[in-house]
Amino acid sequence: MGTLLAAAILVGGLITLEDQAGALDNGVARTPPMGWNSWNTFGCNINETLIKQMADAIVSSGLRDLGYQYVVVDDCWFDPARDSAGNLRGNPSRFPSGMKALGDYLHAKGLKFGIYQVPVDKTCAQYFGGYPGATGSQGHEVQDARQFAAWGVDYLKYDWCSPNGTIDDQVRTFAKMRDALAATGRPIVYSINPNSIHAKTGPQRNWGDVANMWRTTEDITNKWDTGQTNGYPMGIQNIVNVTVPLASYAKPGAFNDPDMMEVGRGGMTDTEMRSHFALWAIMASPLIAGNDLRAMDAATTTILKNQNLIAINQDSLGLQARQVSNDGTRRVLAKKLSNGDVAVALFNQGGSTTTISTTASAIGLAGDSFTLRDAWTNAVSSSTGTISAGVPSHGTVVYRVSGGTSSSPTPTPSGQPGGCTATYRLVNDWSTGFQSEVTVSNDGPSALNGWTVNMTLAGGQTITSLWNGVNTGTSGAITVKNTAYNGAIAGNGSATFGFTANGSGSATPTGVTCTSP
Repeated sequence: MGTLLAAAILVGGLITLEDQAGALDNGVARTPPMGWNSWNTFGCNINETLIKQMADAIVSSGLRDLGYQYVVVDDCWFDPARDSAGNLRGNPSRFPSGMKALGDYLHAKGLKFGIYQVPVDKTCAQYFGGYPGATGSQGHEVQDARQFAAWGVDYLKYDWCSPNGTIDDQVRTFAKMRDALAATGRPIVYSINPNSIHAKTGPQRNWGDVANMWRTTEDITNKWDTGQTNGYPMGIQNIVNVTVPLASYAKPGAFNDPDMMEVGRGGMTDTEMRSHFALWAIMASPLIAGNDLRAMDAATTTILKNQNLIAINQDSLGLQARQVSNDGTRRVLAKKLSNGDVAVALFNQGGSTTTISTTASAIGLAGDSFTLRDAWTNAVSSSTGTISAGVPSHGTVVYRVSGGTSSSPTPTPSGQPGGCTATYRLVNDWSTGFQSEVTVSNDGPSALNGWTVNMTLAGGQTITSLWNGVNTGTSGAITVKNTAYNGAIAGNGSATFGFTANGSGSATPTGVTCTSP
């Protein structure tokens, strides 16, 4: 198990932790984790019988054999008090056989054991008064990590769940458990959530030096759109808006986590459920189901068992799809795959059926002969370069595109400086404030090591927070530079920074340009 050589480096006002490899390497799987978590459906109402029944259902349904391995026991599994030596223990009435026995049961089924804990004094349920005690890992990090390893834990969900602490405090505190887990010698997936009851720090940095997966937003709910920018609860569309711009962070063993899936829990149409799964798959998100696996209908089973989308999600390159285009209704995302194919999602964010189109050139392929496989129907078609489909409202068509070769550099648009292009997009406007994103595209075949975006905000617009970049100025003329933790933009690739601001978003910034070193 690799241990980070951690050195605190101040970057853009944030403390980052870097090692020689630049990412966490703790011996766990290099593709996004797949499995099931108890919280979305059952909350605190869990016990060992329920968990075993879910494990049995994963096996009997065939989900295990498709890659769903981790069974994660969320909040409320523990005794409200530690024992006399300060050790955690399972709630004796809920888990009378003990947590090691539960882990053994899961391992015997060919599954892996996940568990929940927090880095502060109280878990979320304890903080909100839904469960007694104060048994967080604060001050017990090494002890708890050893206990988890002794129980055979393979996955730790570590939830901040506190309004206290700066992002610097979070980085240092999450790193304590990272190092404690590493010291046990057991490969344990480290999943963190810095956002619960806290300023939304998940999107503000690349957490791949700290954890294997990190939540990008507040908690999900089984709705398409809750109107939230990044507040509780988040709908599917809201989460996508936050997570798409963070594509540059994803790499093998380190993934943006848009939260557990709501597939099969009602609250959305079948089309929306399919989009939910397809978007999680192409964003290289962990595929952690949250429904009652004992009572899945045919539509839910079909979605969760889509082997084309699972293969795209589990591709060994570990890349998250990058945004190709978005006009507010028609959104196109593309994910490069290890065999040279490209997965393309045509996502309709609007209220009626529309045609969404892109080209092989736009997704990084050159040539005049391509094969498109529809991930939902498995139908195969041919194209000379056009990738297009009629997509229903809130629907997502996904094609796996093969053929052609890597494309030549995209010509630099007229009026833009050579090297990079900056494209502005309004994400959400609530009249007194708005959220926007700027995509920085590398126009050349070689990696782009640094960029600067200039733009001028309209009168009355003032930036209140900005992520994935460092800004000089908050109103009027603004300069945004990349941060060290963003790394280089690959040839013909892109990166995105986002910001929220006071004022109306109806006025588009002027003079949006990008320069490279």
